[in-house]
Amino acid sequence: MRFRWKDYRDHHQRKTMTLTAEEFIRRFPIHVLPPRFRYYGLLGNRYREGKLARCRQRLGMPPAAIAAASPQDYRDRYQQLTGGSLRECPVCHQGRLRVVGTLPAGHAPAIIDTS
Repeated sequence: MRFRWKDYRDHHQRKTMTLTAEEFIRRFPIHVLPPRFRYYGLLGNRYREGKLARCRQRLGMPPAAIAAASPQDYRDRYQQLTGGSLRECPVCHQGRLRVVGTLPAGHAPAIIDTS
């Protein structure tokens, strides 16, 4: 798709731009829709879950799987997605990592000589 536009950065010269249909459709709403609709569409955070459920219902799709009662630990989720474990030693892959302390936010740790 080709269209003409005025380049205000280049002394208001008229130029021609060629875009794929997909890219044109992506850019077009940015210039046409009022600001309140540009970024808060179907997937806006506040009502995303309800809107997606309604879309699934209208499309005749099964409802989304309901999450477990207790939230999954990020380490379990990482292992499920990647197959790697955040609980094993990254060097030998045999030992188990465990938390021995937590650093307060915003404070640099003191350097400890372990030699």
